[in-house]
Amino acid sequence: MAHLLVRGIDEALVQSLRERAAVHGRSVEAGHREILAQALSRPKKRSLAEVSESMPYVGEDADFERIQDTGGAPHVFD
Repeated sequence: MAHLLVRGIDEALVQSLRERAAVHGRSVEAGHREILAQALSRPKKRSLAEVSESMPYVGEDADFERIQDTGGAPHVFD
């Protein structure tokens, strides 16, 4: 397994990392690994079929037909 060394971290950030690790009941190193894993993990790629199936039904195509413009500007303030 590789090692990672990060220098020049603000002391307030280091303290926040320590506190976060304590709240979660783990070592500071384990907390760092978890934060990095969550930040860098990529979601599983879905197929086009899966994406299509997840789209909500919004109506029939006819519901979205364009109404022909009569050419005049709308009379908003009449």
